[in-house]
Amino acid sequence: MPSKADFKDDQVKHFVLDTNVLLHNPNALFVFKENHVIIPYPVIEELDTMKRREDDIGRNARACIRHLDKLRESGKLTEGIAWGKVNLGPEAAPSTGLNGSTGTIRIDVREYARPPVIAEDTPDNRIISVAWHLNNDGVRAVFVSKDLSARIKSDSLGIRTEDFENQKVDAERLYTGFVTADTPGELIDEMYRERMLPIERLAEVLRIEPEGGQAYVRELVPNQFLVMKDLGDEAHSGLGRRLADTEHVQPVTAQRKATFGIIARNVQQTMALDLLLDDEIRLVTLLGSAGTGKTLLALAAGMHKVFNDQRYDKLLVARPIMPMGRDIGYLPGDKDEKLTAWMQPIFDNLTYLLSTRGSHMQQAESLSPEQRITKLMADGRLVLEPLTYIRGRSIPHQFMIVDEAQNLTPHEIKTIVSRVGEGTKIVLTGDIGQIDNPYLDSASNGLSYTVEKMKGLALVGHVTLSRSERSELASLAAQRL
Repeated sequence: MPSKADFKDDQVKHFVLDTNVLLHNPNALFVFKENHVIIPYPVIEELDTMKRREDDIGRNARACIRHLDKLRESGKLTEGIAWGKVNLGPEAAPSTGLNGSTGTIRIDVREYARPPVIAEDTPDNRIISVAWHLNNDGVRAVFVSKDLSARIKSDSLGIRTEDFENQKVDAERLYTGFVTADTPGELIDEMYRERMLPIERLAEVLRIEPEGGQAYVRELVPNQFLVMKDLGDEAHSGLGRRLADTEHVQPVTAQRKATFGIIARNVQQTMALDLLLDDEIRLVTLLGSAGTGKTLLALAAGMHKVFNDQRYDKLLVARPIMPMGRDIGYLPGDKDEKLTAWMQPIFDNLTYLLSTRGSHMQQAESLSPEQRITKLMADGRLVLEPLTYIRGRSIPHQFMIVDEAQNLTPHEIKTIVSRVGEGTKIVLTGDIGQIDNPYLDSASNGLSYTVEKMKGLALVGHVTLSRSERSELASLAAQRL
């Protein structure tokens, strides 16, 4: 067991982990390896309770328990095990702190006297009391929790309190997928005339000189768009995208014909369709508020690629099951009947796309949109799935859309994208302003994390849509409510 002198060492901290951190990401155990990790015994009890669940919470609980069981091989967890003595693979490789030392991990099994305000015997209070005891003992204790109430309670007791930041991004400065720049008119004309423009020609265009700050040139990463505006002529503008693995910007032209009956209504929708219809880009992320057209554009592009171009074998649409009320198991019927309630937003978009566009499907005009959807599903060319059934699958040669991806954790997004087989394109859509998962926010959800971590890769493209096109009322509601 680490000595008291070790605990009070100014070079290390003690991180007391709440249960929800480990349920969010079981590998959080290994994030603090150069410091001391303390797991209160009530956390083990809560993990034991959660392990029986059949969802991702249960899977994460079981994964964390397996990590702890593996650690037992290296010593007694109640006495503390140095990270340097264990080898759990590359993801869990110990990182050294100052003087080449590694941190430790231990389970605290002691029962501590609690201050009167948290005297009630609840798991949260018992967990907080561990950090409170260390803090009173002069130890640099940090309580890490994703529970807002627990963070407020511990902070009120004078305990240093933090959210789990390892998989967070800066939501205020999230990558948008495009930059806007004032550009000389002749450069715009040259790009469209030559069908490309070298990046070095845009150095001055991308240069920023903030007041009182250091001037810098904005980077244009692969598959990022450049909106070019001619200062001398407001009606003269251009749109280009940096080609992956090249040093050139290629012009993006407006659609000459509709994509499954859909025409882009603004420049960001033009960008989105450009990425969705480019077979070289395998992962597209679309982020935006309600009514910006994320799901409709993704479905239109998917139906065009699958049914018209026959570039992919089938269109797979998946949504996370995040109930606002009762769970899917309480709904009547078989899997397809249960899914109808969850997939209704998808059905709405499919019905709209098929309503006046029968010629695209080469079906008799007498078929209703609902009948066309039913036939496509019966033929296996359109598949609607809850993400519950995605684990363990391999998905080749499909156009896959994951809607409401903001409700997924970074680990869940990784699981889904790693299912993608050869020849598959995956599209993630969502609104980080509307998150139903209680342990996620605009900075920690899987969609934001994917946007920031995957930007600049040749196979990946992203656009943030900001203008609502659903209706005038929907646009006003998105802005004011």
